[in-house]
Amino acid sequence: MSTPQPTTYREAMRAAIRDALQRDDRVFLMGEDVGRYGGSYAVSLGLLEEFGPERIRDTPLSESAFVGAGIGAALGGMRPIVEIMTVNFSLLALDQIINNAASLLHMSGGQFSVPLVIRMATGAGRQLAAQHSHSLEGWYAHIPGIKILAPATLEDARGMLWTALEDPDPVLIFEHASLYNLEGTLAPDAGPVDISRAAVRRAGADMTVIAYGGTVGKALSAAGELAAAGIDAEVVDLRTLRPLDDATIIASIRKTHRVVLVDEGWRSGSLAAEVSARITEQAFYDLDAPVERVCTAEVPIPYPRHLEDAALPQVPGIVAAARRTVA
Repeated sequence: MSTPQPTTYREAMRAAIRDALQRDDRVFLMGEDVGRYGGSYAVSLGLLEEFGPERIRDTPLSESAFVGAGIGAALGGMRPIVEIMTVNFSLLALDQIINNAASLLHMSGGQFSVPLVIRMATGAGRQLAAQHSHSLEGWYAHIPGIKILAPATLEDARGMLWTALEDPDPVLIFEHASLYNLEGTLAPDAGPVDISRAAVRRAGADMTVIAYGGTVGKALSAAGELAAAGIDAEVVDLRTLRPLDDATIIASIRKTHRVVLVDEGWRSGSLAAEVSARITEQAFYDLDAPVERVCTAEVPIPYPRHLEDAALPQVPGIVAAARRTVA
């Protein structure tokens, strides 16, 4: 049996990109600083030297232009991986993502698929202020025609990319920037994973905490504190934000009858609001307490550390919400 190897989330992502480039000559990576600089978060470090400038392409500082080029390459039979430095900058490519990538299959009557993968960093917690710290994946989860992934573990960071590249339609992968230094072990034979199902990261009987991406670790930490107080919390990692895995969510609610939703997006119009609505629609009579939501404060993400921490979902807030459900 192979021995699990120590690695980081960043290295797992790099291994996923390398694997995809080796598997399929149609795959290439493009984006700002992905080549000579090695990527803004060092995910693509060393890949230019390994695969050359035809496969690792630095682009001009124009999100609309290089996302559009990725769409064109996908339509032409390639399998591009487009990296956008941060989710905030993806707003400059909204026209390409929504009006083209997400819509062309429908608008062409099923004639033109767009097998494009767009990767981007998301989330706060690193004192980078409002233009580099927001969590907008819930906005994209509103849009038909694309899949939205949020890898929270080393296994998903390593395995989601190839599965996404095999999809005939556009897939957006949101990598929480606070996870890049996450350390752990990964099996040497780790590979593609199922992107259609949520995952129960911790089984429990008393209440459910639902999280995704950068909030999964906080949810697990909260579950540990709750266990010390005699409250057995189940933790569900959504993993895929569109389409949502209703079956796993509802099965957990019917088991525990109480739920806290953790979402780094703003509370108003959030992904947590959508999940809450689905729970109410499908499992209202299974609930023994109101749905609780722990979301980011309704402000642009502050720069000072103490204000940034206060604005974001934190373990004490999750614990307090969980206690309310069982009071």
